[in-house]
Amino acid sequence: MKSRPFVFINAAMSADGKISTYERRQTRISGDADRKRVDKLRASADAIMVGIGTVLADDPGLTVRSGVKNPTRIVVDSMARTPVDAEVVTRKGGPTIIAVSKSAPREKVEALREKAEVITVGDRQVSLPELLGELKSRGINRLMVEGGATLNWGLISEGLVDEIYVYIGNIIIGGKDAPTLVDGVGFLDPMKLELLSVEKMDDGILVKWRVL
Repeated sequence: MKSRPFVFINAAMSADGKISTYERRQTRISGDADRKRVDKLRASADAIMVGIGTVLADDPGLTVRSGVKNPTRIVVDSMARTPVDAEVVTRKGGPTIIAVSKSAPREKVEALREKAEVITVGDRQVSLPELLGELKSRGINRLMVEGGATLNWGLISEGLVDEIYVYIGNIIIGGKDAPTLVDGVGFLDPMKLELLSVEKMDDGILVKWRVL
């Protein structure tokens, strides 16, 4: 039995592999059918995880529209930069956990503690293996990751992802500085994936892979 949750990344990207513009501005990539799919995915998960970049750029609430129980919301935020008025903290929904490192400024950590649960894992940055182990011990067995590119890289490079679901939309964003599905330093030997399915949806396609 794994000492971490089952982890799956869900994302939408343009035909040229970008998940937002070079300004990190949220761009509508998918349509109504995919948004309904994502809502069902969220409802199936015990928790949803995002990185601090996604919080600062998109201010997501990470709630389920279908009226079922909302999953726990987790923000990976090494330096405690989550605004105390962020949607993930203030919007009614599942409980919120902010994961910070030991290097996070104490005053920012204490301010966040008044709004959400804060856990410390890692010295200079959040230790993702340690965080996932902690989540598993709390009964979180199915973890949905909604990016962005830096968090995706951190999880994949640590071997912490089981499956990846990507909606590929019918737009081109471009820009050498626009984030892709996975950024980071990259692999010298590319990671292999097993194709699980391909499905036409809206004006794009949904591709599902298993990480080998």
